[in-house]
Amino acid sequence: MTARPTPVDPPGLHASPAFAQGMLVEQGRTLYVGGQNGTNAEGALLDGLQAQTEQALRNVLAVLAEAGSGPEYVAKLTIYLAVGVDPGEAYAATGAVWGTHRTAVTVLSVTPARAGALVEIEAVAAVPD
Repeated sequence: MTARPTPVDPPGLHASPAFAQGMLVEQGRTLYVGGQNGTNAEGALLDGLQAQTEQALRNVLAVLAEAGSGPEYVAKLTIYLAVGVDPGEAYAATGAVWGTHRTAVTVLSVTPARAGALVEIEAVAAVPD
């Protein structure tokens, strides 16, 4: 049985209730979820940062579920935000879908490859046996 990733928060580093400084995955299979935009099943981008962020996370959750994993097994999220997007606003949009699952997180400001995309999210997760 695969253990859930364990947060690694060294003393002396900022302790956040939202993210971990690192995540330790002891054993098992690993799933790499490719970047997910805020697109619906037809591939159309939703309107606005909140809608796109929530949909991108739902898309990540769908890939996790298909592989037999879930948000509790995610070791790392990488979140790419369009230049000028407020990271605080994007973070606020995650709560409704992602909940309080702590993981290691990297947030970057980039020029999106797809016109109109405000956010893209990828994940690395353990897959339980």
